[in-house]
Amino acid sequence: MLTADECAAAWGVKTGTWLGYVSRGQAPAALPERDAAGRRVWDAEQVRAFPRPGAGRSRAGAGPAAEALLAEMREVADRVEDLRARQRELLRDGKRDGLEIQAMARALGISRQTAYAWLADDGAGPT
Repeated sequence: MLTADECAAAWGVKTGTWLGYVSRGQAPAALPERDAAGRRVWDAEQVRAFPRPGAGRSRAGAGPAAEALLAEMREVADRVEDLRARQRELLRDGKRDGLEIQAMARALGISRQTAYAWLADDGAGPT
């Protein structure tokens, strides 16, 4: 049997995080009995076997389909970065040609604040 502190250590999280997982059903429920100090306890085997939620969860059990999906996600992220760079180029070109910020922002699908920030980052500043 493990206490909450021991469960948290086994999962590599803080005790509060562990208890949050338990309260949301993302970790095994405590056993009905308590330890000699009156603390709640968990079955050690259940804790070790339960799939840990959250960003720190290992992908060791992910199969080829999951790995392929993750690879596709990385490819999309790369394409998004390329498109974002192109948006910035077009914004600079539009500023150079005297287009209004509002019109360019709408055409690019960004806010005016984003347009102004991008232009400021590029040293062009707002007009």
